[in-house]
Amino acid sequence: MEATNNVKKKKSVLIRERKEQAQKGGASTAKLLNCPTSPRKMRLVVDLIRGEKVEKALYILKYTNKEAATRVEKLLLSAIKNWEASNEDKRVEDSELYVKEVTVGGGRQLKRLRPAPQGRGYRIRKRSNHVTIVVDSKTTEPQN
Repeated sequence: MEATNNVKKKKSVLIRERKEQAQKGGASTAKLLNCPTSPRKMRLVVDLIRGEKVEKALYILKYTNKEAATRVEKLLLSAIKNWEASNEDKRVEDSELYVKEVTVGGGRQLKRLRPAPQGRGYRIRKRSNHVTIVVDSKTTEPQN
């Protein structure tokens, strides 16, 4: 009975498989944790570069007039450097790098109180987020 294709894998197994694939010279990731911007504002910027070539994504981020764009630009440069480190024999210009996957998740919230009328206090939630960028090459060479 072949049920291996439909079996849901544990998260730890998926993480281990991703790390093994990255060591072989596949996709590279970069993470930004606890960035003090709300996830909604960050998703506006991240949606602009999803699926784009790396060069075009860098241009888009450089000329986007949002604070989150500078943070994502640094993160994308970090992902490119991580790809270079794992693929020492290949050149970035020749490999057609593109933004394979970008995710934004909610981080921790700082909860503060703001004075309100009649002695009450309104709660303020200062949000943060986690961003993960996966960069991969479109030109894949067969492994020996």
